[in-house]
Amino acid sequence: MPAVRLIGLNGEQLGVLPTARALAHARDLGYDLVEIAPNAAPPVARVLDFGKYRFEKQQEAKEAKKRQRSVTWKEIRVSPKIDDHDIETKVKSAAKFLGEGDKLKVTVRFRGRELAHPERGRTLLMQIAERLKDSGTVERQPLLEGRSMSMIMNPVRGGVPQPPPAPTGAAPASPARPAPAAPRPAAPALARPAAAPAPRATSTRTPGRPA
Repeated sequence: MPAVRLIGLNGEQLGVLPTARALAHARDLGYDLVEIAPNAAPPVARVLDFGKYRFEKQQEAKEAKKRQRSVTWKEIRVSPKIDDHDIETKVKSAAKFLGEGDKLKVTVRFRGRELAHPERGRTLLMQIAERLKDSGTVERQPLLEGRSMSMIMNPVRGGVPQPPPAPTGAAPASPARPAPAAPRPAAPALARPAAAPAPRATSTRTPGRPA
C-alpha cells in the first residue's frame, strides 16, 4: 500500500504512514491531507486546512508579483564642456531615475577635437557618479565607444549596496531574474464533508487545476 511521510497540523513529524491511515488521521481531526512534496521518497503530505492554505499561497503570489518590477533604462547625456549649473540639473534628473528603480546610462558625447582628450569625459563621469553615490552605484566603469563614453549605474534599493563596479571594458551585468514563484500545493486528497468517498491514494494534481 502506498505510504506518505506525514506532517501534523502544527508541523510535527508523524513518520511514514500508509496513505489510508494518513487520510483517516486528517479526517478525524476535521482537516485535509495535502501532498506538499510529491517527488520525495516517500511523498510528503501535511494535515492542514486546504482552503486557508490555498488563500495564503494566492496572497503570497500577489505580493511577489507586486514586488517584481521590469527593468527600465534611462539615459542622460552630457558634453565635456558642460557648465556646473547644467551638471546640477543633469544630476537631479539622474537621481530621480535611480530613485524610481531605473538603471541609468550616463553618456559623454565628444564633438570634433574633443575626442583627443577622452580623459576629460572619464573625469566628468566619475564626478557625476560621486554626486550620485547616495542614489546609485557604478555597475560599469566609463567605456569609450566610438565618439561616446558611457557609464552604467544601478539604483541603490533599500539602502543595500549593489555589487562592486566591473573592471573597465567589462560588459554590463545581466538584469537580475525575478524570484521563482512559490511551488503550487498539491490538491487535497480528502474532502471535508462527511459524505466524502472512501479514502484513496493522495492525488498529485496541482491545486485549483481540474483533474
